[in-house]
Order: sequence, then structure tokens, then C-alpha cells
Amino acid sequence: MAALEPSPPSSLEGNKPGFPKKILANNLEDKHLCNSCQKILRRPLQAQCGHRFCSFCFNKIVSSGPQKCSACIKEDLFEEPTSILKQGGAFPDNAARREVEALAAVCPNEGCTWTGTIKEFEANHEGNCDFMIILCPSCKELMRANEQERHNERECPERTLNCKYCKEPFLLKNIKAHDEICPKYPMICEGCAKKKIPREKYVDHIKFCSKFKAPCRFHVVGCDTSVEKEKIHDHERQCSYEHLNLLLHFIMGIKLQLQSEKTKVAELSRRCQELELKVSTFENIVCVLNREMERSCATMEAYNRQHRLDQDKIEILNNKVRQLERTVSLKDLSIVEMEGKMREMSAATYDGIFVWKISDFTKKRQDAVAGRAPAMFSPAFYTSKYGYKMCLRIYLNGDGTGRGTHLSLFFVVMRGHSDALLKWPFNQKVTLMLLDQNNREHIIDAFRPDISSSSFQRPVSDMNIASGCPLFCSLSKLDSKNSYIRDDTIFIKAIVDLTGL
Repeated sequence: MAALEPSPPSSLEGNKPGFPKKILANNLEDKHLCNSCQKILRRPLQAQCGHRFCSFCFNKIVSSGPQKCSACIKEDLFEEPTSILKQGGAFPDNAARREVEALAAVCPNEGCTWTGTIKEFEANHEGNCDFMIILCPSCKELMRANEQERHNERECPERTLNCKYCKEPFLLKNIKAHDEICPKYPMICEGCAKKKIPREKYVDHIKFCSKFKAPCRFHVVGCDTSVEKEKIHDHERQCSYEHLNLLLHFIMGIKLQLQSEKTKVAELSRRCQELELKVSTFENIVCVLNREMERSCATMEAYNRQHRLDQDKIEILNNKVRQLERTVSLKDLSIVEMEGKMREMSAATYDGIFVWKISDFTKKRQDAVAGRAPAMFSPAFYTSKYGYKMCLRIYLNGDGTGRGTHLSLFFVVMRGHSDALLKWPFNQKVTLMLLDQNNREHIIDAFRPDISSSSFQRPVSDMNIASGCPLFCSLSKLDSKNSYIRDDTIFIKAIVDLTGL
């Protein structure tokens, strides 16, 4: 029985993982399994990625926040955001639930012959089987449910019993200890042999029992005879000579002991006098040491005062250093911001024409394919010093309809300092070019903005939604021998028509 494991309790409320696989009467199919606990689905939920989970298992997974679907990762189907499991991101799969609940089932508990469907098993049999293995809460022993009553009444070493004498409860393992203190426990008088005397009345009984043997009153001087109480006077009359003799020896022994004690007292008196002389000497030494200690304490107090003054000065200096460090940190941040603005200003153009040099093309293309950096933004450029602010956005492995097949290039309208003075929506023709570095055949695409699109309205955030050419240039064309890539560098050019500005 010790090798068995406890059977799971019933769980109609749906807060348990799936059903054990061994309850199926027929062959098991993978579609009936939970992708988390790998048991038969209970209250199945279907996530956005299509994988099914027990209601309990799904809630457990997302209890600590959104999680990646392990089944999608295992099947190499992971795709954000579809494969992200999150609260509210799954729906009850009632079709799968009805299919699972209709499967033929048997009881997994050894010795039980119950059969039916999984629905009947959950509703009527699970947790109610007489053959299920349960754990005794007292002794932690495993047993079948139908053996629990007999175990609790007859076998459990931790069961509680009621004393048949005092009726007080106690644990079975403490039965001997209880018998030794039970006030109603029956005792036998050693004198009169009377039985069933409660322990609480035993002392009163022997006080008056004439048959109970008690020590002779002269046992303190050496008589070791125990006599029944009714015969104690006869014993003292018969043994009076022996008692007097014992008493005489006892008195003589006390006298010799007193003489010995007097000798010891005299010796102790002599030693006390010697100790008094030594104590007087030590007192003189202690006086000298006390004076030295007072001088040392005064010196130490002076040092402590100076130390506290030094600590105050150090704390003041530390505060000044921290203030200076904060000031330096703020200055460093200002310098970094100014450097960023200087780089942006140095790269910016103010005539609507911008050439973007993209070096390390191979590495950046690999990062885009791997998903580490799918998109890149160019520095900002302007139609004039107080004109529209714009930038380019490029996907080296494509985006949308061009993903994996084309280089995608987009135009982005950004929020600028002079937007309140400009005409909106933005309506200037935009020409995008991939430059042939031999100046023979540039790849060119142009468009005029759709003024109804939010991409060309006055920006309310740092930049509007990008708009442009998802199929700007085929990747196969870039991979072939050409002069668009040279020294692992490409050049992108943007021209904004300034007509009407």
C-alpha cells in the first residue's frame, strides 16, 4: 500500500488539471491532450494560436503575466502576437469539451470495475470511488477509501482513545504515560491487598490502612525494619535496646563530626585573616588603577569629541561631493543631448533633398532577417529651415506584402517646431530612389500623398504612420551582380517636390 499514490479529488468547479490518461477505455489521441499538463483536456480553452489547454492550466500559465506558447515554440510555429498567451486571450472550446466528455472511460483505481463516459466519471464517480487511494491526515498512511473507517477505529497509531477510567481523551501512543498519571487508575494496597483504589484516593487510604507497612520511627538512626501500622508499638517495645544502642552510636558520631567541624572552622578563620591582608593589598592596587582609568577616560572622551567633529566635517564634505556629482551628471546629460542635436543638425538638409548612406549593409540585412532590427530610421531632413520635418524608414528584409522578398522603403512625416505655420495636410510629391553607384540605372518610385490618410495630417506624436513602397526593390535584384551595393554600402535618396511652398 505504501507504494501507491493518493487519488485526485473531484473537481467539478474546474480548478484542477486534466484527467489522467489511464481513464480512457479506447486509444488516446493527441488532440484530446492539454498542451501544458499533457493530460486529457478538462474544461478546454483554445488560445489564439489554436492550441488547447485545460482551463486550470491556462489560468496558471498566465497568472504571472503574458507568456510565450511553449507548444508553438516546440512546433516551430511561433508568431507574435498570436503565440502570446495572456489573460482573456482564449475562449471556451465547447466542441472539444463535448467530444472529450463523450469518450468512453474506466475508473483508474485498481480493483474498481466502473465504466461510463468521461462526463459521467467527472460528475458522479471521480472523488467518490470506494477504491480511490487517500491519505490518513493523522499518520500519513495511504489506504483505500472503503478502508478509512476501519483504519481510523482500529489501526491508526495516531488515533485518539478515551480512558475507560477517567474518560479523558489521549493518543494511543501515550497510553502508558496516561496510565501513570490517570487519577482514576485502579491501584492495589500493598498492606491490605484491597483492589481498585483510585490513584487520587490511594494516599488517603494508606494513611489509615492498619496493614500497610511503614518504616520504623528510628530509621533515621539506622533501623531498617518496615512494620505494619498496627504492630508498630509492639516492634518499638521489643527492640527498645537496639534502638537505644543505634541512637547512642548516632549521637557519638554527631559529636565527632562537631569536633572535626571546629577544627575546620579554626583553619578557615586563619585563612580568612590571610585573605583579608591580600584584599587590603588589592584594594590599594585598585585605587591606583582607578586613578589611571579616570585619566584614560578623560583622554578618550577628548578623542571622541574630536572624532565626532571630524565625522561632521566628513559628512558635510560628502554632501558637497554628492551635490557636485549630481551637477556633473546633469551636465553630462545636457552634453549628450547637445551632441545628439548636433549630429541631427549636421545630417539634416533644408531643401527637401536627402541622401541616406547605409553602411555595413550585410550585417544590418542579417539583423533584419533574424528579427533583431527589422526596421531602420534615417536622420530627419526638412523642406526648408522652418518647413516640414521628415525622415525615411527602411525594412532590409521587407515589410507586409514585401516581407522576405523585397526591400521596403517608406516616407514618414515627423512633428516639427514650425508645424503651426505650415499648410496641412502634407500634399507634396515624394520621390524615393535607390542609387546606382555607377549612375546608370537608379531604382525610382514616386507618389503623391493621399490627403485623407492620417499619415499626412499634422502630427500629434513624434511621427506619423509611415507610408510608401512595401515592394520598392526585389531582394533578388540586390543579391545579383550590380552596382547598388559597393563596399557593403547603399545610398537611398529622397526628393520632396517644393512646388507651391
